[in-house]
Amino acid sequence: MSLKTLTTASGAPVADNQNSRTAGPRGPLLLDDFHLIEKLAHFNRENIPERRVHAKGSGAYGTFTVTRDITQYTCAKLFETVGKQTPTFLRFSTVGGERGSADTARDPRGFALKFYTEEGNWDIVGNNTPVFFIRDPLKFPDFIHTQKRLPQSNLGSNQAKWDFWSHSPEALHQITILFSDRGIPDGYRHMHGFGSHTYSLINAKGERHWVKWHYKTKQGVKNLAPDVAARLAGTDPDYAQRDLFAAIERGDFPKWSVNIQIMTEAQAAAHYENPFDVTKTWSQQEFPLIEVGELELNRNPLNYFAEVEQATFGPSNMVPGVGLSPDRMLQGRVFAYADAHRYRVGTNHQQLPVNAPRSPVNSYQRDGSMAFGSNGAAAPNYEPNSYADAPKQAPQYAEPPLPLNGAADRYDQREDTDYYSHAGALYRLMDDAQKALLVSNIAGAMEGVTSAVVQVQLQHFYKADPAYGEAIAKALGVTLS
Repeated sequence: MSLKTLTTASGAPVADNQNSRTAGPRGPLLLDDFHLIEKLAHFNRENIPERRVHAKGSGAYGTFTVTRDITQYTCAKLFETVGKQTPTFLRFSTVGGERGSADTARDPRGFALKFYTEEGNWDIVGNNTPVFFIRDPLKFPDFIHTQKRLPQSNLGSNQAKWDFWSHSPEALHQITILFSDRGIPDGYRHMHGFGSHTYSLINAKGERHWVKWHYKTKQGVKNLAPDVAARLAGTDPDYAQRDLFAAIERGDFPKWSVNIQIMTEAQAAAHYENPFDVTKTWSQQEFPLIEVGELELNRNPLNYFAEVEQATFGPSNMVPGVGLSPDRMLQGRVFAYADAHRYRVGTNHQQLPVNAPRSPVNSYQRDGSMAFGSNGAAAPNYEPNSYADAPKQAPQYAEPPLPLNGAADRYDQREDTDYYSHAGALYRLMDDAQKALLVSNIAGAMEGVTSAVVQVQLQHFYKADPAYGEAIAKALGVTLS
């Protein structure tokens, strides 16, 4: 077998990859050593900025298979026949930690799913929890700042977290989930996933239904005890990455059943709670789960940087037959995610192989950093135009109108003061062992928090359920005011 010739990035053969050009055997380097300059310059740029959130992640390719006809709800082609398969890419992640942080941190897990459909890419960005801490994107930078390092000490801060949460009672439902026995999943294979937000489906008649997405693990739910998670953080911080990669390599392909909850527009208008509030769930008794398919992960990436680190997801990636909702947080993510990718990966991040659609792309976007291929070649870069073979808009794919009303204003998202019923109901569903672990986890996480913040937060726990607040107060050794 003949050896491959080492080349520069431009394809020129490299004669010597061991020695730099110098002025004599002991002299200084020469600037005309283009191979040295290229290697050093590229090395300096090998790290793109890490994601501001969801920085530590793992990903794999797979397939989505339709198991139930839902064409009465959506005209999306990937759902058109039972048994149809669509290739997918799924990225798991922790939310708050840096790229080098431990997989076993107590943190929500990202569950971002990309469908490579024949009509373009469709992304559902969610978590392993059905709710989130906040419901207005205006608060997102503030919230994430509390989960990151302090600007002076560069240390994490329980005080910052609980100070923010104590002033954000809508976070209580997610807090209760996060500090429960499900707060630290045992890897990525043994946890459920959720679209979290309310999305929509649109059928061939132009009828819209609101939808919640649920992915139920077929491996069974498993979670880590706090002491085990702490030990793994020190001995194997890449525990979840290792587990996922090894399982797929040995042919033990993880699977999830894909389910939906459906709500009509009329039901939403009459619903007793805001169905677009991401801090709350829909009752499964009123809106039962409907299994629509199966998701299987069956192929590991060949290169982590190219296929996982550069993978980009965003709810702005939609196909005909699916859509968004008035969910404030979802609306904010439509802008924020795509904008983050343009900054972090590049203007043309959609052209990278892991992000590129498997269907034809016909757009008038041109130029920018890393414009691959022909960059539109000689075709016009404007529209409308008089060229018959140039891309034209297709009105048949328009969504049905969404009725809106009301004067534009900054409406108080806390006008709804029921922050407690969902968290209280969840607490009462727990058995004694689960309640004890929840209380222990929260009390431990409040170490170093000022008494003023503790008292405010205890009021929230108490309002969810008196026993909830009293148990935490007892664990902290304080009197509930």
